[in-house]
Amino acid sequence: MLKWALFFAVIAVVAGLLGFTGIAAGAAAIAKFLFVVFLVLFVVFLVLGFTIAKKIVD
Repeated sequence: MLKWALFFAVIAVVAGLLGFTGIAAGAAAIAKFLFVVFLVLFVVFLVLGFTIAKKIVD
């Protein structure tokens, strides 16, 4: 998912440099959304990993 966020960020930068502002704004919005989803899932799985690891060890 992080790979797709970076892909859309690159598309947004290239489109912005070429003057396609609508495409750049859309790609940037998609990249931001995917990055936020990635961060939320990362934190959720990190917390789950610590709580499950404590239950297994104890």
